[in-house]
Amino acid sequence: MKIPKEQAVLSMSPHHAPVARIHSGNRVVFETCDCFSNQITSEEHLFSLIGWDLINPATGPLYVEDAEPGDILRVEIVDIQIADQGVMTVAPKEGILGEFIAEERTKVIPIRDGKALFNDKIQIDVKPMIGVIGTAPATEAISTGTPGDHGGNMDCKRIVKGSVLYLPVNVPGALLSMGDLHAVMADGEIVVCGLEIPGEVTVNVEVIKGKSLPLPMLAEGEHVMTIASALTLEEAGKMATVHMHRFLVEEVGMPSDEAGMLLSLIGDLRICQVVDPLMTMRMELPKWVLEKYDYQLK
Repeated sequence: MKIPKEQAVLSMSPHHAPVARIHSGNRVVFETCDCFSNQITSEEHLFSLIGWDLINPATGPLYVEDAEPGDILRVEIVDIQIADQGVMTVAPKEGILGEFIAEERTKVIPIRDGKALFNDKIQIDVKPMIGVIGTAPATEAISTGTPGDHGGNMDCKRIVKGSVLYLPVNVPGALLSMGDLHAVMADGEIVVCGLEIPGEVTVNVEVIKGKSLPLPMLAEGEHVMTIASALTLEEAGKMATVHMHRFLVEEVGMPSDEAGMLLSLIGDLRICQVVDPLMTMRMELPKWVLEKYDYQLK
């Protein structure tokens, strides 16, 4: 099943009607626009001419049968396919370097043979990632541009092909949506965008019942991660750390003091993004710790 990019929302909400339905364990493809709703196609198209009204569309929502409040939605990122060019924009007063940007500019960046051709000197290996992915909050609509406990615009560069994201089920069916692909993005996303690009995401979706995890939670490569968003990096970092500590104590079975000491030795606290309405950080822990305690994430 493929959900076309035209079936998109600009908020994650318990009130959105689902555009497709699947059973737990099934596979689905989300076709996505870029964060500008594919409105910027040349370097003559400036963001100020586009505006914020159609920013960060998320394809969906998808209703997952058997998903009930209190369950966990396991989303395996099977594949991410991207277009052959992406765009970036900068503007005065936008992002960390906004004070140093004299005028608005759009840059179109071609993708060739797995590399982003940034200029005639620099080519960057692409690593496609999902910027916006989440489920519906329990009661209120939250803009797709804002991250939170439901997921949303986390802009975590580790949400890539092969990763598994665990999200909360707050409403019947979960109502999963995603979009805002980046061909490549650094931690921080300091000028308010990565290499924004349309594409398609193939996922396997499964409902997990009777399990408690600090959500959102991500498994990718050799690490598991807790992700948290808040008004400041300090708050987000504390939340991500507390969530990982709670996971080690309540799920893995470590004593509280040892879990804290271990995180101070091998738990890496990293920035995801600093430019959204809430800032996002992640706490990374090597998977081998779970193996030592015979603990498995489903």
